[in-house]
Amino acid sequence: MSVNQVSAAITDPAAPRAVLEFALERKGVLNALQNGNPLIDDPFDAHEYLFKAAEFHGERTNRDCPVCESEKLVELRYVYSKELGPYSGRIKSHQEISEMAYRFGNLKIFIVEVCSACHWNYLIRSYQVGDGVPRRPLRRSRDWLD
Repeated sequence: MSVNQVSAAITDPAAPRAVLEFALERKGVLNALQNGNPLIDDPFDAHEYLFKAAEFHGERTNRDCPVCESEKLVELRYVYSKELGPYSGRIKSHQEISEMAYRFGNLKIFIVEVCSACHWNYLIRSYQVGDGVPRRPLRRSRDWLD
């Protein structure tokens, strides 16, 4: 498939595609927690930086935490792409991602929900956006220390 065919196939670069929902897996983890069953991965073991990021960069939702039910969940959107070069893996808002979709060929987004009260955190969704046209990776800008 040529570059022209790829870009022609994507009519709205900001529209999510290749969406993966982790709702069933999440429900299984929550059921195991309620029933006291052992879990392979601890959904409360995230690094403190995740909670700092949620505090300062997260987007508050209207959903209550499924574990403690005392706080509203916060969502973090991590953006990955070879095209982003050293800037891959950063947290971006929904609005920023929508704008980036028109400037990059393929961005992979991972959404994590976080509760600041009980430290529940879970990957709830991943998807791709972009116009389908590959680009060279961004370079880190040089500053006077380089």
